[in-house]
Formats: sequence, structure tokens, C-alpha cells
Amino acid sequence: MRPTPLNPPAAILWDWDNTLVDAWKGVQAGMNAALRAFDLPEWSVEEVRARARLSLRDAFPAIFGSEWERAKDLFYAEVRARHLETLTPLPGTIEALDAAAAWSLGLVSNKQGPILRAEAEHLGWTGRFTAIIGAGDAEADKPSAAPVLLALRRMGVRPGPDVWFVGDTGVDLQAARAAGCRAVLLGDAAHDGGVASLAPDVAFADGHELANCLRGLAKTPLHA
Repeated sequence: MRPTPLNPPAAILWDWDNTLVDAWKGVQAGMNAALRAFDLPEWSVEEVRARARLSLRDAFPAIFGSEWERAKDLFYAEVRARHLETLTPLPGTIEALDAAAAWSLGLVSNKQGPILRAEAEHLGWTGRFTAIIGAGDAEADKPSAAPVLLALRRMGVRPGPDVWFVGDTGVDLQAARAAGCRAVLLGDAAHDGGVASLAPDVAFADGHELANCLRGLAKTPLHA
């Protein structure tokens, strides 16, 4: 699923959850705290992985109705209490980020901006990214192009097909395409219909494979 030849990117944007890190235990704890308060069935980790794609301001009204903001407050209170203790880099993440250090990098997530930035800081990764954009930082969240374009403005990079957006869901790929960027899938997307159904521009099985590709691209004359 890779173009031939695959040219070096001008910049790379990354999704956060399930792309670079495993933070699902914290998200599950927050979700179930909200569901319990409304006497709704709790979600397993697998259900959270499958359902948690949109930002809360887009997803919660459909679940909690007119009281979605109370549910949001319950969710964030629980997440803030435990999210850092359960945060873990995914296999190959550090290798991929190290290989990508030759380019300007940004984060674009549907996780609330302050929580996203706290997690990046906790891992010591803040300095790796020129822009860190989370839910609520732009006028709309993914799959809108707005947070992607905001990140690129802060990075001083023009949107275009030479900008990679690396993510694990269709929402990430939609946001990439809406902004005119290259939609790069990381992982098998089993939680979102599979690779074939998402039809990414480029797909990598894991961070190790992506790192190998980036190391090769960093050595090409086109990167100069």
C-alpha cells in the first residue's frame, strides 16, 4: 500500500492514543465512571478501543443526551486521577520518533488538549513536537481538518500531500485527507474495520516498520 517511490515527508503529524501510546486503561476508567453515574452498562477495554474515536464534545451528546456535559466532567475527573499511571508507549514508538527526528513533528489528538500535553510532558516527549493540538484547541476536532491545519500553522508548514498524518483510525485518515495531507495508517486497524476498509495512502504494520522506512527516507537526496 505504499506509493512508488515514497518521497520523504515535509513534516509528520501523529495521532496519540493507539498510535504512539496505550492509554486505554485511563480512558476506560473515565468512561465507566460516567456510565455508572447514568446507570448505563460499563465498557470493556475492547469496547473503548472500538468506540473512542471522536472527541467528547462530538461523542457524548449521543450517549448522555442533554446531560452530556455532566458526564464529561465525571469522565475528566476520573481520567485526571489516573491517566499518567497507566500511560505506556506502544512497541516501536520511541524507535519511530527517533527515526522521525529529522523532520518537524506535531501531535493532533481527540484527547483534551491539557490532558494530551500533560501526557507528553510525563513521558518527556514535549520537546519532540513543535505543536501539540488536542480536542478543544481548534474550532472543531477530528475528523475535521481544523486541528490539523492549526498544528501546521504553528509548525510553519504548508498543508499538502508531502505532509504525513500518522494515525490508527478512519477518523485520523479523514482528517488527513480533509486537510490535503497524506493519510498514513499505523497498525492493522482491526478495531476500525481493517486496513482494506480504510484504504490509507500508506500503511505500516507497526512502529518498527515505520522507523525503518523513515531511516531510509532520511538518507535520500530528496530530504536535503
